Amino acid sequence: MGLDRIVPALVAGLAIVGVAGLSQSAEGQDRGNSFAARLLAAHNAERERTGAAPLRWSSALAKDADTWAEALARKGRLEHASADVRRGMGENLWMGSAGYFSAEDMIGGFVSERDKFRAGTFPQVSRTGKWADVGHYTQLIWPTTQEVGCAVAKGQGNDVLVCRYAPAGNIYGEKIG
Repeated sequence: MGLDRIVPALVAGLAIVGVAGLSQSAEGQDRGNSFAARLLAAHNAERERTGAAPLRWSSALAKDADTWAEALARKGRLEHASADVRRGMGENLWMGSAGYFSAEDMIGGFVSERDKFRAGTFPQVSRTGKWADVGHYTQLIWPTTQEVGCAVAKGQGNDVLVCRYAPAGNIYGEKIG
């Protein structure tokens, strides 16, 4: 297996969108040590580091995320759901070789954009000058986002993570950081 099969892929968040289980939504799993609880904890650890309020898990967002994760797993590629499908929700996407990545690794892909982030007014929030380089991260730490729901679906050798956020972040003209 080539190294390219192990490296995860991210699709940059869209403006006014943000951005994740194993074809299972979080609801049916043991809450104490579930994959969903770990996804939420990974989100909230970074939010705590930045001073943002913790997110609550939303089973409705997780259900929406699961539907889109399954569709992406069948397609074998990442692309954001259309605005009408998201209905105002933010969205982060991630893909990596099936079974190689933990919940913390997956969310860590979004958090890894932190080194390019600079506080400011969206979209002027990246040290590179390209907001897409930090779009997953900014959605994850967006101060007015209150809920997240994520799901993972297994595709042709890959796990596809979709996280949905409400309210969405990455809003033009709003300050972050």
